[in-house]
Amino acid sequence: MFTVSVLYPHRAGAHFDFDYYLQNHIPMVRQLLGHVLKGARVDRGLAGVENGSQPGYAALALLQFDSIEAFQQAFGPVAARIMGDVPNYTDIQPQIQYSEVVLLDERQPGVNGWYADAE
Repeated sequence: MFTVSVLYPHRAGAHFDFDYYLQNHIPMVRQLLGHVLKGARVDRGLAGVENGSQPGYAALALLQFDSIEAFQQAFGPVAARIMGDVPNYTDIQPQIQYSEVVLLDERQPGVNGWYADAE
């Protein structure tokens, strides 16, 4: 599994319109990338580790694909359209990171596995 992380660093006075991002941008990305996009997650930064500190990132999106090649083939033809939409929801320059998923532990409803007997 391959992840494209799109990170929006927190900056005092910066603008990020979550309503637009969630209602327009992410649905557009999902439509344009189609079945190649295996999953998407969006997080809103709340705070840093220090009590009362600002988050490191205002927002981040994690987009999952089977491989970097699948992502590149799907993204290339629509990259200008996706990136051209950024000014509609933020004045933050996104940082992009490619990652390989080495552990994915998504807990399902109900308890099972090695932690089932934990107290």
